[in-house]
Amino acid sequence: MTQANRDVVQSAWQAFAHHDADQISAFFTEDAEWLAPPGNATAVALDVPSHMIGREAIATFIADDFPRLFARDVAITFHGFYADGDRVIVEETMSATLANGNTYVNDYCFVFELRGGLIHRVREYMDTARGQRMVFSDP
Repeated sequence: MTQANRDVVQSAWQAFAHHDADQISAFFTEDAEWLAPPGNATAVALDVPSHMIGREAIATFIADDFPRLFARDVAITFHGFYADGDRVIVEETMSATLANGNTYVNDYCFVFELRGGLIHRVREYMDTARGQRMVFSDP
């Protein structure tokens, strides 16, 4: 089960990159949750919740909202995928050019919890102060 869950999460990341809401939502349970730190720069800049509930809300964020802030040159450098039972941990660095022209580079850790082969909960961790500076400072 551990390898299968790791494969699901890796495939989900590939779907995220294509920004296709239907493809993305297929990886999540109907009642999935995505929890990011409250008041994080992405949620504030896009006026979206930091705690998304439901596969449609998550898919809409990734497909439609995310590209409004992270406008171009989005690149993910994966540092590790670690799986144990129904949990998969992903360490990564994301870089992009923001809509305001600023360069964005931040490190992330995601904890994916799976249920029945689908993603049920995601907990997202990042340097929120660094994100705030990059998103809200003058280019």
